[in-house]
Amino acid sequence: MIRIDQVISMKKYCEECGREVETKIITKKESYNVCGETIEVNAQVLVCADCGEEFFCEELDNETLITAYSEYRRRHKLLLPEEIKKIREQYGLSQRAFAKLLNWGDKTICRYENGSIQDKAHNSLLLFLREPENMRTYLTENEVLLDEKQKSKLLEVVESLEQDTEYHVGKRFFEMCFYRKPSEENGFKVFDYEKTCAMVLFFAHKNTELLKTKLMKLLNYSDMVFYKENGISMSGLRYAHLPYGSVPENFDMLLWKMTADHIAHIEVVYDNGYEKHQVVPECDIPEGVFSNEEYIVLENIYEKFKDYGSVDISNYSHKEKGYCATKQGEIISYVYAKDIHLN
Repeated sequence: MIRIDQVISMKKYCEECGREVETKIITKKESYNVCGETIEVNAQVLVCADCGEEFFCEELDNETLITAYSEYRRRHKLLLPEEIKKIREQYGLSQRAFAKLLNWGDKTICRYENGSIQDKAHNSLLLFLREPENMRTYLTENEVLLDEKQKSKLLEVVESLEQDTEYHVGKRFFEMCFYRKPSEENGFKVFDYEKTCAMVLFFAHKNTELLKTKLMKLLNYSDMVFYKENGISMSGLRYAHLPYGSVPENFDMLLWKMTADHIAHIEVVYDNGYEKHQVVPECDIPEGVFSNEEYIVLENIYEKFKDYGSVDISNYSHKEKGYCATKQGEIISYVYAKDIHLN
């Protein structure tokens, strides 16, 4: 098998030139049909260094196909092959034993771990079983094809994972930071992670090169305006008074989780010596997550601030009564939503 790093030095016979020529690798846009969906990716293609004639190269073509599959998974929030393997291995199961546990065909796990795209039902079950407490529930409430010895051993592994201090501390810490009783500070709503992610994706898809500073203001205005009109916030987030305006509490931790869940991440870009933190969406907005009222508010906030830069929207937000009436670090109550006027 020829390694990809050797391809660039490969010589090939070019039909156009009528002789053996040096080759080079170029990058071009190509479209692939993945599960009935057209996926456009940057493909690396081997070409004649003289005339540009394209050559077949199995190694490069396979890499491009993998890239297309990965993009499809990203769009549909599907686990990557290595993530599926990690779930299986954390329970100490072979591919065959894992398939028996799930009542799937013998080769199903093998295919998924080698790059085949799993269906959404299988993906949902795998995501569910990633958490040890869910595996315990699955084992006790379902008939599985594992024998008693295998089942007993698996339960021992589950118990060991459940007692993992680092795992539980991390989970409790996230919940402690975001899941609070409904009050004026969170718009009388328990924090909704799915809704918050959908709000981030909405603005990240609508705004080209959306910066983190602007996103935080867009979220704040969306929550406040929705609360003003409906008496409840959209996300359940609490917003703190910080130098650049109202910012969701513990937002860096929230972004870290969104990155881990392949929802959105921050890319650092440099423009004329300035460092900018750009929000990059990794999937589409889930269908049915917004009510008509929520969608209208999001659209209105986008239209109001679509031409505002990060500095502009920060300066605008500094004039809000809730910001002016609080000190740095204090939570800005949704009570001040009544004072917001965007017209």
